[in-house]
Amino acid sequence: MLKSTVPTRTNLALAESDEHIVAMFLATYRDRSAYTTRNYRIAIRHFRSFIHPKSLSEVTWKDVEFFKDALLNGNESGSAKKMSPASAAVYLASIRSLYRWASDPNIGLLPHNPTTPIRLPKIEVTSRSRYLTKSELGAMLRELKSQGTRNYLIGLMLALTGLRVSELAALEWSDFQEDVTDRFLWLTVKNGKGGKARNVKVPDLLRKLLNQYRREQGVSPGNNDRVFPISVRQVDRILEKARKSCKLGKKATPHWFRHTNATLALLGGATLQQVQESLGHTDISTTQRYLHTVEFMKKAAPDYVADSLRGYVESRENN
Repeated sequence: MLKSTVPTRTNLALAESDEHIVAMFLATYRDRSAYTTRNYRIAIRHFRSFIHPKSLSEVTWKDVEFFKDALLNGNESGSAKKMSPASAAVYLASIRSLYRWASDPNIGLLPHNPTTPIRLPKIEVTSRSRYLTKSELGAMLRELKSQGTRNYLIGLMLALTGLRVSELAALEWSDFQEDVTDRFLWLTVKNGKGGKARNVKVPDLLRKLLNQYRREQGVSPGNNDRVFPISVRQVDRILEKARKSCKLGKKATPHWFRHTNATLALLGGATLQQVQESLGHTDISTTQRYLHTVEFMKKAAPDYVADSLRGYVESRENN
């Protein structure tokens, strides 16, 4: 750990500047949950203490790597307590977000992003492959559509928003609100896991179908009626019937739809924090587990070897 020095006028000016950068960064995340904002604040405070007397602009990738090592080995802030890989990943993800935002060319508060070469700690995964492929999900949605609009919307809600089945069954029409521009629809999940509320953006495709379905049901906007007045068990049976019709050899429960949502979101470029907020994970380490699946799907070592031999192998096969 770097040792502190007697503050100079320059050091104080840099510290004041860093305080301003951090305050602006946290202000941009005002729409996030209080829990997420608290995680960011704590992680950044510990990181700044670790790099002292350096300023944020003077940090190199080595400093971030040393910070990561200190978290995992119990030397951060002089503590002998080691962090779990999942907890360390929360800290590092927060530092990444800060630097990614502040070094953006349109913001330009920091000259570079030293976190880009840093890999997050490996986290043990206990639920590998608990997702549907795109073709499997597509087959399920086609089958649900053939069963009627309600069942199709149930599948789309689970796939596009990642709701828990209990949250889906409790939905009321009054939980949906248009934004001030009338361009976007937001869903307020009032009683998520642990009683935590959150807002989930409704994709435009789903928005149009929901509005159409509401009109067909003769329900006015803001009505307190439940969107799908059925039980959790009934939702399970609807998906199981569709799974059997599609002859899928794997499970296709509501929670598998949730896993699929998180995996596709991360594959598409969503950040851990975005997925955490959307799914309502209290701890980002829960969201972090999906990264293993995403990395597993990306290009692996054999793919690079195959690329390097492609011309030779293809020419031999053509002869």
